[in-house]
Amino acid sequence: MRLIHKVGLSLSLGAALIAGAATAQQQQFVNVLTGGQSGVYYPMGVALSQIYAKGIPNVRSTAQVTKASAENLNLLQAGRGELAFTLADALSDAWKGNAEAGFPNKLDKLRGISATYNNYIQIVASADSGIKTLADLKGKRISVGAAKSGTELNARAIFKAAGLSYSDLSKVEYLPFGESVELIKNRQLDATLQSAGLGVASIRDLATSVKIVVVAVPADVVAKVGDPAYQPTVIPANTYTGQTTDVATAAIPNFLATHAGVSNELAYQMTKQIYENIDTLYAAHNAAKTIKRENAIKGMPVPLHPGAERYYKEVGLIK
Repeated sequence: MRLIHKVGLSLSLGAALIAGAATAQQQQFVNVLTGGQSGVYYPMGVALSQIYAKGIPNVRSTAQVTKASAENLNLLQAGRGELAFTLADALSDAWKGNAEAGFPNKLDKLRGISATYNNYIQIVASADSGIKTLADLKGKRISVGAAKSGTELNARAIFKAAGLSYSDLSKVEYLPFGESVELIKNRQLDATLQSAGLGVASIRDLATSVKIVVVAVPADVVAKVGDPAYQPTVIPANTYTGQTTDVATAAIPNFLATHAGVSNELAYQMTKQIYENIDTLYAAHNAAKTIKRENAIKGMPVPLHPGAERYYKEVGLIK
């Protein structure tokens, strides 16, 4: 009897181990690569990770704070994330292997999931700095975002188009949005360039603390960038406290990207869940309210992931 009992116990343990292993194999991880906590990528990434954890069976999902576009794309290429927010120009540069933009080699594993919302170039100065135009930035102290981030690539492009370079400025800091704002409050910086969705938390915080000037980027400067991803637009009046008129600037699309190593089924589910839970994203940040499924594949700089393509065929976006 003891022998039978032992054999039965061994079989039970073996079955439990096999079942446990099967469950572990079924569980998938979705790491959503975002940006700094005071930007737009982060709250939207948190919302997406919650959508995925709830809507995709056997998925554990997290949102990771990063330095945004460029870092996100390098992490994707290395297989250290399943989904990433990125600016269009950074995604295009990564796919081409633009060394100047921080991509010495083509990131050939990148695949597209969806377009999202537009970033707006938002150059904001303290009123005390005397800065009113792009030309007034000469000799001033400004933060341009983390080095080689999407924001910093945007800063270089806009300054070059305006006939400015970093050497024209008295000080250039490479800081996340929140830190940039704190230094302006403490009068250690004059201005910050932030490439983000409208109503970004960092600038809202600054505008309620000190008097600000939102510096225009005229349409002729936007045209001189020479990149179709940069489109002239306006920051509507009263987006921020004290900003009483529309301000001309540039808009750049954002995309969600993945990599070729993500399974077709997981990429399909990640894409589907975005649009089946779009109201959750809209609630995460006002900037998300411009995300529309009909725009999902417009201007995509990299090949669509087959899983995303399957979803868009299902809903008739791709014939």
